[in-house]
Amino acid sequence: MSARNPGTELDLGSISRVQVNQPAVIRHAEQIQSRRTVKKDWQAAWLLRAVTCIDLTTLSGDDTPSNVHRLCYKAKHPIREDLLRAMNMHDKGITTAAVCVYPARVTDAVKALKAAGCNIPVASVAAGFPAAQTSLKTRLEEIRIAVEDGAREIDIVINRTLVLTGQWEGLYEEIRQFRQACGDAHLKTILGTGELGSLTNVYKASMVAMMAGSDFIKTSTGKEAVNATLPVGIVMMRAIRDFYWKTGNKVGFKPAGGIRSAKDALTWLILMKEELGDEWLKPDLFRLGASTLLSDIERQIYHHVTGSYAAYHDLPMA
Repeated sequence: MSARNPGTELDLGSISRVQVNQPAVIRHAEQIQSRRTVKKDWQAAWLLRAVTCIDLTTLSGDDTPSNVHRLCYKAKHPIREDLLRAMNMHDKGITTAAVCVYPARVTDAVKALKAAGCNIPVASVAAGFPAAQTSLKTRLEEIRIAVEDGAREIDIVINRTLVLTGQWEGLYEEIRQFRQACGDAHLKTILGTGELGSLTNVYKASMVAMMAGSDFIKTSTGKEAVNATLPVGIVMMRAIRDFYWKTGNKVGFKPAGGIRSAKDALTWLILMKEELGDEWLKPDLFRLGASTLLSDIERQIYHHVTGSYAAYHDLPMA
């Protein structure tokens, strides 16, 4: 992870003046989607970069220790060894950026990664995920327990009510307390953008989250009806850029929810490069929250190496 974002004082004056031009943002998103993507060796290289930025995730009600162990093994070995050798990338240490689980599964993930002899961090969702409709005391305790169990990154979710009712001071204070509860663990703040009502609210919530000390801002829980979309991504990336220009502090970005195909991953990488530059194309500042994306990326890598597509059972998750 990059250096921590210390945050700033809440600047309500600048927040109140914000107004996002939604039609312009949507037009720009449509232009991004209509462009031709990278091909052949360039595509393979970009897909391997995408792998290193994935927070490999399982957030299911039927998660078990064995499921988490398999996920951790896949995080360490995301692409088949023979495919990496064919590309002369077998000795580059390619792993996913993190493993993301529920707080109750943090200990399982930490043990599995330690047994595998790797230093991949464990991320945990917390603070009343996914709705944030529990008491503040309960949400803070959940963060502390996850950190005590070994989580090095915490994906908290904001209370969307505070955004929809314009309670920016309340949102700022809650996130400050979440950051304090994280201790040395990095704080990724999920905005739940599909439930914020407008792109203007998305920008304002992004700025408040960064002012409060978030190390990353993240689009969605993956549980909303609408998750990561390009218009939302554009607005959040430009908020990150504005915050960096004002403070000199770099904050990461994580789209999550509905990112399932290699093409989706390439689109997000291209958007990041255009909006924030090459510095943000590293796992320290860019993550992709996904559970099924890796399977399609590995399938595309297989096609690049062999010239044919593998059946899904040829490339099991673990």
